[in-house]
Amino acid sequence: MSLRHGFGRAGKAHPSRNMFRPARCFVMLPLGQNRVRSAGGYMLFSSITFLFYFLPLFLLAYHLLPAPNLVLLLASLLFYAWGDPARLPLLLFCIGLNWGFGLAIGRAGSGARVWLGLGVAGNLALLLFYKYAGFLVAQWAAVAPLVGLAAPEIPRIALPLGISFFTFQGISYLIDIRRGLVQPQRSLLRFAMYKAMFPPLIAGPIVRYAVIADRVDQRTVTPALWARGIESFTIGLGQKVLLANTLAGPVDRLFATAPGELSMGAAWLAAFGYALQIYFDFAGYSNMAIGLGRMIGFELPANFNRPYAAQSVTDFWRRWHITLSTWFRDYLYIPLGGNRGGPWRTGANLALVFLLCGLWHGASWNFALWGLYHGAFLVLERIGLGRVLVRLPALARHAYLILVVTVGWVPFRAEDFGQTWRLLRAMAGQTRLATTAGGLGLTATLATALIVGSLAAVWPRGPGPLRLAVPVRQAACLLLLVLSAASLAAGTYNPFIYFRF
Repeated sequence: MSLRHGFGRAGKAHPSRNMFRPARCFVMLPLGQNRVRSAGGYMLFSSITFLFYFLPLFLLAYHLLPAPNLVLLLASLLFYAWGDPARLPLLLFCIGLNWGFGLAIGRAGSGARVWLGLGVAGNLALLLFYKYAGFLVAQWAAVAPLVGLAAPEIPRIALPLGISFFTFQGISYLIDIRRGLVQPQRSLLRFAMYKAMFPPLIAGPIVRYAVIADRVDQRTVTPALWARGIESFTIGLGQKVLLANTLAGPVDRLFATAPGELSMGAAWLAAFGYALQIYFDFAGYSNMAIGLGRMIGFELPANFNRPYAAQSVTDFWRRWHITLSTWFRDYLYIPLGGNRGGPWRTGANLALVFLLCGLWHGASWNFALWGLYHGAFLVLERIGLGRVLVRLPALARHAYLILVVTVGWVPFRAEDFGQTWRLLRAMAGQTRLATTAGGLGLTATLATALIVGSLAAVWPRGPGPLRLAVPVRQAACLLLLVLSAASLAAGTYNPFIYFRF
């Protein structure tokens, strides 16, 4: 299977994928907290500190000094520790854990399964403690009085940035060694460089060791690769700063409005605006990470392939967050049996995978609902809806996909089940408020971002409409860079959604 395939035939795994409050190097997530927080003191790629200080100094050191792996490792540790050095030991522990268990698995022979189990359990224990302990205790606190027990105090545990990404990365490394897809990296320095590499560290793409194993020891940055890296980074920066950031403020205000005060049109604007915001926020950041990787000689895997141009939910998940969907496919769906056990077993496997996919995004029942919602449509398309869709015109299939996905973003963004239900009621017209341009809060800037964002999300790339001459592409990238830098210099709102995961 290629990276662009979603959950398909089971087989051998491919060796690849309130408003915002400032936080530092972690995010506090009390029960039900489903809002996005900015990274505060942490270095966003789309920040003045990163763009004009950290990145130029790093690139000079990386390309001029004789030990690029050491330079990359030290820069990555500095990057991660910038907001809060207290979280750095956890990353170092995770590096040591996976390096050690990788060596043990490689040497153990028939006992490799035991070492693999211990290594995977260690990664999951870190994730469960930091991300889900408070949520699980809160569920018990709600049930305990019903059975005559005292409710425990709910802990508030700081969520280290990127822990969902680098623990999944570690798990895939250990499993791939056990499967014989990669050899364990014996150099702690080289493994630490791979594990801590700052471009994909905290927001993906999830980079499997097999994808870059041949470049860990030695790599070459050609002029062509450097140029592609600058282009990818600049496009991602423009997506993040000029589109996602422009949409973020109005979307926040709409979701902060009591659903009873939203007209039907305003509710749909909130959902559709968020659909575009989260796409350009995350895809933009992924493109920046891919571009940075190319500047230092790594070809990181693609994470998005125009998901809003899909014509089914199945197709959407072949295009959205590709490295996560293929991770779940290769390390959970296929080991569960994939689609080999008949329709009922396949449906159960899909439902479980997408329930866990939802919970991967956060410890909240709203995320679980979002995952099950997508899983339900995947099951429906597999058992018959897909055959109906292929008979429809392409425009109808696309409208179906946009409708399903836009509605699905409501529980993902809403605070809790109550707000989700009220917003969905408003979207269904269960409101007496009239929809007017003024009531929508639709400004010229917001309207422009919606139009440009909608076109950019579905417009084809490659040969065809966007096949531009090299000088034109370079000029366009320069313009994007200047506009993005000007926007950041003006102090515009600059949150980042996926830092919380």
